[in-house]
Amino acid sequence: MTAVLPSSPATEQAVRRRTFAVISHPDAGKSTLTEALALHARVIQEAGAIHGKAGRKSTVSDWMDMEKARGISISSAALQFGYGAPPRDVVINLLDTPGHADFSEDTYRVLAAVDSAVMLLDAAKGLEPQTMKLFDVCRHRGIPVLTVVNKWDRPGLEALQLMDEIRERTGLEPTPLTWPVGIAGDFRGVLDRATGEFVRFTRTAGGATIAPEERVPADAAAAAEGTAWQTAVEECELLDAMGQVHEQATFLAGVTTPVLFGSAVLNFGVRQLLDTLLELAPAPAARPDVKGEPRALEKPFSAFVFKIQAGMDTAHRDRLAYVRVCSGVFERGTVVTHAATGKPFATKYAQQVFGRDRETVDLAYPGDVVGLVNASALRVGDSLYVGEPVVFPPIPSFAPEHFAVCRAVDSGRYKQFRRGIEQLEQEGTVQVLRSDLRGDQAPVLAAVGPMQFEVAEHRMAGEFAAPVRLDRLDYTMARLTDRSWAQVLDRESGVEVLERSSDGALLALFAGNWRLQRVLRDHPDVHLAPLVAASG
Repeated sequence: MTAVLPSSPATEQAVRRRTFAVISHPDAGKSTLTEALALHARVIQEAGAIHGKAGRKSTVSDWMDMEKARGISISSAALQFGYGAPPRDVVINLLDTPGHADFSEDTYRVLAAVDSAVMLLDAAKGLEPQTMKLFDVCRHRGIPVLTVVNKWDRPGLEALQLMDEIRERTGLEPTPLTWPVGIAGDFRGVLDRATGEFVRFTRTAGGATIAPEERVPADAAAAAEGTAWQTAVEECELLDAMGQVHEQATFLAGVTTPVLFGSAVLNFGVRQLLDTLLELAPAPAARPDVKGEPRALEKPFSAFVFKIQAGMDTAHRDRLAYVRVCSGVFERGTVVTHAATGKPFATKYAQQVFGRDRETVDLAYPGDVVGLVNASALRVGDSLYVGEPVVFPPIPSFAPEHFAVCRAVDSGRYKQFRRGIEQLEQEGTVQVLRSDLRGDQAPVLAAVGPMQFEVAEHRMAGEFAAPVRLDRLDYTMARLTDRSWAQVLDRESGVEVLERSSDGALLALFAGNWRLQRVLRDHPDVHLAPLVAASG
């Protein structure tokens, strides 16, 4: 007889957690879906997205001024809420990710902290460049992906065509759980492949409230929907014949991706997504440390920092470190060890985050995201633990491709300027590079995409009262080097070596690939190592 191992509060609560990220190409509807999920879980009364972005209210996940003005997410956000009724109730930890490719580094950090991902596709556009990069990142990190075809209420591609595109371009086998009744632009509901029933949706005013739905038996659906229903049935029979049926093992192994159809702005298909996450998304499991050894859930508390964010509370100018709990039970007030320094770290000010809103949290379990306030000693990728030491794998910085010298407009506000630059660097908003030649008053900001510079300028003026001027540089790529080669490279035309403030790494900047190739030809033994590419 097999012995039954005693459970712990951490393992019991971990089973109830679902921690996932919503990811997609820009403008596929991530923030709208985030709102719709919160609406269906009944933690908000009215969705923030009404009649599309032109007239949208402020979504709970988009809280920065620039996000509200542009209608895109430029910073990741965390939401936690309960869903379902006991004994099958779960705690959802939903991480909304930036909507622009320029902020893919922030998305990568979020993906380091989740157990699964919801990939949102635009029904009219299919797989776009950022979609492919994100699929690659998920494959690289071993993250199961559940795919949602969004905006089926608008004209778009054929459903079977989209399935072919997913299979051919990602290598994943799509296994639809629901199938649309009605072509894109004529969304009547979905065929539930598990039951054969028709789930009929009813529109609400502006999609601001939960869309009523009813389950209709197949024979009644055939009578009511006619050709649209018959087409859906025939296409599902084709899927069956091709073996495109969900299997949990292949989903968790990253071989297949379950597919749902919906419209986030109308709240169609959102409850089906929540139910699917409850049933299929993996709960937190033992997380490997830097040596590849799993940290068991029942071990004492451990966590890692995946995001730093300031400016969420304009009244207090505080700084929030988002940590993912990996093992044990987090208890507010516990003194934990900061692995990077070996020093104690007090957790008196710990908060649960819901977009910009926060409240004190006393307990948290594996899979939960906790916000630690004014954690100035913490950096992205840092590990925290109680008892048995553990260090989780670092979160790498991406290779920047855009560079600009940053100078204070008002030299009399240098103190604010220095504090603001340090804050942006600690958050990972931009990488900050320095050299003795340029001096501290003219650091070089390095970014994956140019919109990061806009965010830096906006925040330096608004949050730190230190407006800056950015002068773009001609460099387009960076490589890691060492001190033995730094002086040699600095003497080359179109090359400059700078030190990254966050970790002391030396980056050689090149004015184009042609310049890099010239240096490699002239100095075949030169030490140059690539940084992590933005595609993951």
